[in-house]
Amino acid sequence: MVFIRFIRCRLSLLERQIETIEKLFEREMSSSVDQTIEKMSEMDIKKNTNQQQSGSKKSKKDESVKFILKAPKGTRDFDPLQMAVRDNVFKKIIECFQLHGAVTIDTPVFERKEILTQKYGEDSKLIYDLNDQAGELLSLRYDLTVPFARYLAMNRLINIKRYQIGKVYRRDQPCAARGRYREFYQCDFDIAGVYDKMLPDSECVKIMADILKKVDLGDFQIKINHRKLLDGMFEVCGVPKDKIRLVSSSIDKLDKAEWSEVKNELVNEKNIDPEVADKIGAYAKLNGGMDLISKLKSDEILNKNKSASEALDDLELLFKYCSIFDINSKLVFDLSLARGLDYYTGVIYEAVLKGDLVDYIAEQQKKALAEKSAARAAAIEKVKGKKTKEIFELEDEEADVNVSSGVGTVAAGGRYDELVNMFDKKQNVPCVGLSIGVERLFAVMEAKIKRDNLKVRACETEVYVATPQKGLVEERLKLCQVLWDANIKTEHSYKNNPKILHQLQYCEENNIPFAIIIGQDEIDNNVVKLREVSSRTEETVPRRDLVEAIKNKLKDRLYFHIILEINVFNFNSFS
Repeated sequence: MVFIRFIRCRLSLLERQIETIEKLFEREMSSSVDQTIEKMSEMDIKKNTNQQQSGSKKSKKDESVKFILKAPKGTRDFDPLQMAVRDNVFKKIIECFQLHGAVTIDTPVFERKEILTQKYGEDSKLIYDLNDQAGELLSLRYDLTVPFARYLAMNRLINIKRYQIGKVYRRDQPCAARGRYREFYQCDFDIAGVYDKMLPDSECVKIMADILKKVDLGDFQIKINHRKLLDGMFEVCGVPKDKIRLVSSSIDKLDKAEWSEVKNELVNEKNIDPEVADKIGAYAKLNGGMDLISKLKSDEILNKNKSASEALDDLELLFKYCSIFDINSKLVFDLSLARGLDYYTGVIYEAVLKGDLVDYIAEQQKKALAEKSAARAAAIEKVKGKKTKEIFELEDEEADVNVSSGVGTVAAGGRYDELVNMFDKKQNVPCVGLSIGVERLFAVMEAKIKRDNLKVRACETEVYVATPQKGLVEERLKLCQVLWDANIKTEHSYKNNPKILHQLQYCEENNIPFAIIIGQDEIDNNVVKLREVSSRTEETVPRRDLVEAIKNKLKDRLYFHIILEINVFNFNSFS
């Protein structure tokens, strides 16, 4: 019995030990599994991180490959030659503004949105709005005139004659061939203040004519009208007052569209009675000079309207002053000119180019359009009619080329007497001004350079210092220092031992007028060789007389070019 009890106790003890061992084993296994899972998770995280990093590197690489390297639609880059042309135009425009006593100001490229809205009529839809900037609603400026009026009201200025050159932005349909962009420069001149009738207005018209003569892009015409005459004309014809601005915007299209199209827009889109539209058309088709002003002054129905009668008196005085400035031959009184901007209140004017250069540009536009159409047709044929990214890009860019003739308006302006008062009811500052569309002038100039194969200098270097032998870099630097101190525009090679042929070839390619050649013989004799690059003639000049010799050569060269330009101008005037 004792033996049996002993056996049972041992078995019971053994069972407890087995249970303990099982628990310990389970605990160890659980811990091992947890550690294993944890290690596996860590491995997965590292793997995912590595994949994301490699994926991001890959995506960055893919993105760099996918970049479309082109300027945004409606904008452009300017290369050195184009910048030289642009700077030359700016210089002539600024000289003309300063000739008339204007000072310059600058304003921000963006304005508070409420400053710009309801100032441009139907063109208000072309304003670029910016995202909410910390509670401030902003828009890119549409022109320089409204910011100028805000500047006058904010600073309580009652008179100023100012010019400003800056970029403006419009969500317009671009046409590069005609110089129409979404980002472009405007050059504005304005006279603010209370003055006698038509004196500031006539000077603005003269400035416009003088600038177009200076840039020398052929014949031009300045169209002139009066907003009060338009308003009176529409009232006499039976247009409701609340539709006068709508009708004005349609009439302004007569320089681009036939009367039948404009009438259709008036009748079917703006609900103008057909008989009223016909009366408007009878006036809007008229254009002329002083003779037309006299004719309209004898129109009894029109002259019964106070606005129209006052406008005709203004125009008569304007033409009288412009005849003293000898520019009446460039002026045309055109009753279809309306200028779509709502802020104009008096005389309005715009300039257009005429002549063979404009015809050449129109021909180039048609060729470019034909090439675009052919490229699009070829792309569609290649993919069997499916719309691809390439085709969409071609369709998008096709609008950049317009078959309408000419380059459109190159300058415009007018009187706006109530714009400042819109910002501050206590201020009444009458203003009149003009704006030069320089981008269109650039487009015409580039076409002229291309057609006539003209040479344009991108750099203004006057002298190039060259060495024919090795080891003379320090001598070059000494000469450059002397010339730079004398305010002479100078260059030299950035290689220690350049070949003389390469140096002289650089001078010819960049139209640098003079080269100084200094070798060991010249150093020993304390002289230099002064070379005229165009003729390749050389003369020996003592180093002490070098600066004076170069300045005299440059003066002679400048005098020759001035005489040449005067002769060319006189020839063009008589031809």
